[in-house]
Amino acid sequence: MKKSFLARRSFLKTAGQSLLAVPALSVLSGIGVAEQTPRPKPGKQRVPTAVLKPRLVLNIRDFGATGDGATKETAAIQQTIDRCSVIGGGDVLVPAGNYLTGSIQLKSNVILRFEEGATITGSPDYGDYPVTQVRWEGKWIQGHIALIYAIDASHIGIIGPGKIVGYVPPPAPFDPKMKLRRPALVEPINCNDIHFEGFSTSNHGMWSLHPTCSENLVFKNLTIRSTGGLGDGIDVDSCKHVVIDGCDISTGDDCISLKSGRGSEGYTLHRTTEDVHISNCTFADSNFACIGIGSETSGGIRNVHIEHCKFTGAKTFALYIKTRPGRGAFIEDIVANDLDVSSTQGGLIRFNLLGSGKQDESPVPGMEGIPTVRNFRFSRIHVIDAPTLVDGTSVHPDKPLEGLSLIDISGTCAKGIYLANVHKAVIQNINVRGYAGALINTHNVTGIGLHGAAPIEAPKSGDPVAVPERPYQLR
Repeated sequence: MKKSFLARRSFLKTAGQSLLAVPALSVLSGIGVAEQTPRPKPGKQRVPTAVLKPRLVLNIRDFGATGDGATKETAAIQQTIDRCSVIGGGDVLVPAGNYLTGSIQLKSNVILRFEEGATITGSPDYGDYPVTQVRWEGKWIQGHIALIYAIDASHIGIIGPGKIVGYVPPPAPFDPKMKLRRPALVEPINCNDIHFEGFSTSNHGMWSLHPTCSENLVFKNLTIRSTGGLGDGIDVDSCKHVVIDGCDISTGDDCISLKSGRGSEGYTLHRTTEDVHISNCTFADSNFACIGIGSETSGGIRNVHIEHCKFTGAKTFALYIKTRPGRGAFIEDIVANDLDVSSTQGGLIRFNLLGSGKQDESPVPGMEGIPTVRNFRFSRIHVIDAPTLVDGTSVHPDKPLEGLSLIDISGTCAKGIYLANVHKAVIQNINVRGYAGALINTHNVTGIGLHGAAPIEAPKSGDPVAVPERPYQLR
């Protein structure tokens, strides 16, 4: 009897030590922690292999934040985030109130979670936004970091309801004294596993959400508002595996812009933007395009899917694909289907592949610098009173667009389809009315569905980019 008791006691002691040696698991799903235990073998008792712990929630009020809209809360909010990250991660709770702050940095494994009625407002003082290397129009330059930013972080997020409000800056994207890029609103740089959901933004004259060189991003059910030039909604800059779903974006510039670097710097770094899925969104733009692809494309852009979206206004075109010789790289596999488009001042689609955006100080020279463009597919689109259905004439003759499908497009437009330097076109079921002249107008276009096309003049491609005396060196 005594021997049996001692054996049982020894077993329990050993088992307890084994359980204590297994680390607690925390999953930043934005909801809670998942139990992870192995399936027991037949005839064996189920023994847990992980000790569960409650999800950590830290309230910024407990660290000194007031929410009065006048006190700068930067230190209190940052202390809460730092504490949450260093002890394993969890939620940083922002309760109802107006929190005035300078730049705050998200850390790995931290979700910034807003309660209803919570607002973070950016400080009006440039000194509250640290200066570091930031991406601006495809180049890494000195500039002010965003109001909310993250660098080299993983498993981060901002979850609403709640609001992020940018400060009101001078009427230019640079600090007028120091010539620095002004702060964006939210800016993860070189991060992984990012989830933004359910909050709203208000910003003026600068990009709102600017993920840069990051992977695995979700933007879901956001309401984004901006005014003024350069007031983009979401700028996806050299990022991979991006989902933008259910967002309502009305901006003073592009609602969504896809970029990947400019000139020889971007071409050498080769940070591609790829695997971007945009769905179930509503777009309105008051200064340029609803969805702009480019013009900074020197790292390449590929695999972009746009579907089930409404375009309710655009200063130019609903979809605008843009680059120029000197960028190099490629734009390929762009797919858009099931779209409703109205109130555009330019039209449905434009390709400007010959002269969009500023030429870089160190462009990619020669034929290598002419971007490769291929596989654009647009289908099941309804337009109302589009001035031009498709303006696709600005394509370089030395590198034509290889593969263009325009299928099942209906509605009303003032002018039809204009294409130049396109190979392997497929044009089917274009059921529009109200246009003047020929429906299809072409120069150097081959493919299916071109019967009856009217000829147009060849576009001017401009002078080639010269090869420099000294090869570009990244520095």
